[in-house]
Amino acid sequence: MTSVKTFGRLTSMEEALRLVDGNIRPINRSETVPLAGATGRVLAQDVVAPFSVPRRDRAAMDGYAARAADTVGASSSKPVRLRLVGSVRIGEIPSVQVTPGQCALISTGCLLPKGTDSVIMHENTELAGNQVVVFRPVYEGESVAAAGSDIRTGSTPLREGDMITAAKLGVLASLGVESVRVYQKPRVAVIPTGMEIAKVGSPIDDARVYDINSHTLASVVGENGGIPEIFDPVPDTREDLFRALNSALEHDLVIVAGGSSVGERDMMYELLSDLGRVLFHGVQIKPGKPTICSVVKDRVVMGMPGHPTSCLSNAYLLLMPALRKMARLPTRRPATFKGKLSRRIVSTLGRKVFMTVRVEGEEVEPAFKESSAITSMADADGYIIIPENVDTMEKGDEVEVHLFT
Repeated sequence: MTSVKTFGRLTSMEEALRLVDGNIRPINRSETVPLAGATGRVLAQDVVAPFSVPRRDRAAMDGYAARAADTVGASSSKPVRLRLVGSVRIGEIPSVQVTPGQCALISTGCLLPKGTDSVIMHENTELAGNQVVVFRPVYEGESVAAAGSDIRTGSTPLREGDMITAAKLGVLASLGVESVRVYQKPRVAVIPTGMEIAKVGSPIDDARVYDINSHTLASVVGENGGIPEIFDPVPDTREDLFRALNSALEHDLVIVAGGSSVGERDMMYELLSDLGRVLFHGVQIKPGKPTICSVVKDRVVMGMPGHPTSCLSNAYLLLMPALRKMARLPTRRPATFKGKLSRRIVSTLGRKVFMTVRVEGEEVEPAFKESSAITSMADADGYIIIPENVDTMEKGDEVEVHLFT
């Protein structure tokens, strides 16, 4: 007669997050990537400006380049007249020189010609032959993008650890940077396990199911700065699991889908206990209780539940923060929505419940079916958190939805 395996002390979600975070190390390896492929990457060094942006004073409006002192006192009843002596073309060094009492036609982005310090907008002028009639005074620097007003020579507009967004990519481009040094992405092994698991696309019978978890996990990895490598499904025998784990330890992080519970074929706890140090086995949440985390040869190995909803739910809750720390990405703070429950729901006392929901107008409709139903996640807009000490929530109760996107 075989002994029945059970979970030991369940770990709270807060403690599980702390334990995972305490054993995750950011990637220190770096590489150089072209500017076109740098979006979403994390800088591995400071960026020091080799020149100012703009390099010289430029017009910020269409109008006339002039000296502010020549417009003092201008009004609609007593306008000032300036002589038009030329124009400035975009993309060219100005050849025209402006002396007191003169002005030059200029377009947005053009360099200011010598002798000018401001731009008079067209709206405040009237052209009369070679005379520009000015109806409003301008101050020195008005409608001018001054040299270095955006970025100054020798300044550090971007620093090591900054994630490159579209705007930061624009800063790099403005400085003529063709390639940039960034931290490498963590390499993550994703191992599906179970005799019943079949590779997507292969023929199966009714006793087997396609590998859902590897693909949902790989998607979470890719969305949060990692490079996933999906292993072929591994039979849940000790020998096969041992070989797969040893091969996977060359990666920065290892995720095993399935085998983390306490059934007859669930071998991850015993195997990880033998190979390394188990941080926790079993989390006090629903869905996702059968989750395990260990350290083997300085690598964090996370064993996720085999049920697709439990697996993906815990990937968002536990795996995503770990991935983002490894990849040096900023913490993701999900958007929230407050609405009212569309119907009464029953929870589980003693376990924090993360229930998937849909947002329908101002109402929040539970979407959870069961842990094995992937549509519990696919049909959901986010989740609500039901505390451990709450067993029911009534229709009309206000809830906060943590949105997935």
